[in-house]
Amino acid sequence: MDKPEPSSSQIIDSAAAKKRGIWGSKLGFIFAAAGSAIGLGNIWRFPTEAANNGGAAFLLIYIACVLFIGMPVMLAELTLGRHTRKDPVGAIRSVVPRGLWWLAGALGVITGLAILSYYSVVAGWTLGYVVKTVSHTFTPQVDPAKLFGAFAGSWWQEILYHAIFMALCVLVVIGGVKAGIERWSKILMPTLLVVLLLLVVRSVTLPGASSGLSFYLSPDFSKINMKVVVAALGQAFFSLSLGMGAMITYGSYLSKKDNLVTSAAWVSGADSAIAILAGLMVLPALALAGIQPGVDQGGAGLIFAVLPRVFSQMPWQPYGGIIFGAAFFILLALAALTSAVSLLEVVTAYLVDEKGWKRRRATTLVGAVSFAIGIPSALSLGAVGWLSSMVSLQGKEIGFLDLMDKLFGKLSLTFGSLLICLIVAWAWGSDKARKEVQNGNPRFVLGGLWVFLLKYVCPVAIMTILVYLVVDPSVIR
Repeated sequence: MDKPEPSSSQIIDSAAAKKRGIWGSKLGFIFAAAGSAIGLGNIWRFPTEAANNGGAAFLLIYIACVLFIGMPVMLAELTLGRHTRKDPVGAIRSVVPRGLWWLAGALGVITGLAILSYYSVVAGWTLGYVVKTVSHTFTPQVDPAKLFGAFAGSWWQEILYHAIFMALCVLVVIGGVKAGIERWSKILMPTLLVVLLLLVVRSVTLPGASSGLSFYLSPDFSKINMKVVVAALGQAFFSLSLGMGAMITYGSYLSKKDNLVTSAAWVSGADSAIAILAGLMVLPALALAGIQPGVDQGGAGLIFAVLPRVFSQMPWQPYGGIIFGAAFFILLALAALTSAVSLLEVVTAYLVDEKGWKRRRATTLVGAVSFAIGIPSALSLGAVGWLSSMVSLQGKEIGFLDLMDKLFGKLSLTFGSLLICLIVAWAWGSDKARKEVQNGNPRFVLGGLWVFLLKYVCPVAIMTILVYLVVDPSVIR
């Protein structure tokens, strides 16, 4: 009996797999893309944002922003990537060959490299704190704020952990799409979820946990105003890894048979679920120590200068604090690694596709360059004085790391996402984009709604974020 002729999509997938790699399974893609989206911001920023901005009311606004802003933009990036089978620069140049639209892809590559440089520094802190927790550094007699200041001001520790974390990223990406990123994502993401769930169970069963849960989950609609809506929009937007070409790159490894709509839904849902679970983990733990999350305790201040004090007050000391604390910082390290891998892959894919480099050479060089660019960030927390106060913003001196985050982690990402909306919906054309989505999803029932959101609603929402980033950046932290 003759074998059936392969379909056109099978031929395309086979050619793509031989040339540059393709995901081995949809589950592998979901783990990898969700890992890209799930990062430090989900765990250390979301809980306090929700608690300080109306609790469950904020959660509802956040979910709406994910559904109507985040998912449409993510679907646009995945569609562009799969259609062209190229990196961000090559993808945009393929669909809009005339004009300077390809610069949006170049902006994404530069943004990925810049964010990776300082993200690796912050991620290195999580590795250092795993060591500190296991060695029982955090005791009731130790001031965690002073300890973090001493740690951040130690140039050799900052650079050491920065180097270790960057090396881990290179080791994952150098293996390629299927044998490297997908294989490790299938290990790292389930591990992250198991650790998170164990920490949530322990946290909600702590003495006094009910007060923390009430603070987090009780809706307070009186706190909802325009700034809170923008804060929820910013949280939803930035946590999904949009605007830097990561989803274009990951989408370029997808099979033509995959349903892009369900893929985007799974990734967005996983990202939101981890963020919400993080609130169930962090806030009851703070309640144990009688700490109410304040605006000034968000971010790194909460994680490295506040939570270690909570660990030192856990039941069954010292082992309770050591186990809970070590598991927490391991969780952070896993979340950081899965996100950083996607940043490294964006730049690596550009060099492989556009410059014809071998993956090993491209990955190693990008890792080395990003490490070097990240050194000023590593030294800007106290080791080198002038790097600690580069510019003044709203009367506050900010260092090199914070400056990089505002320029690339906020402004550049936002502007890049705006350009993606304009390119996919207008320059390339919504009809062509919709046709690509229908590969693997012929009906695409919500196609009209997606086009409307991408053409009109998403650009307005993204421009609103841009305005607040310029006029009142404290709203989106």
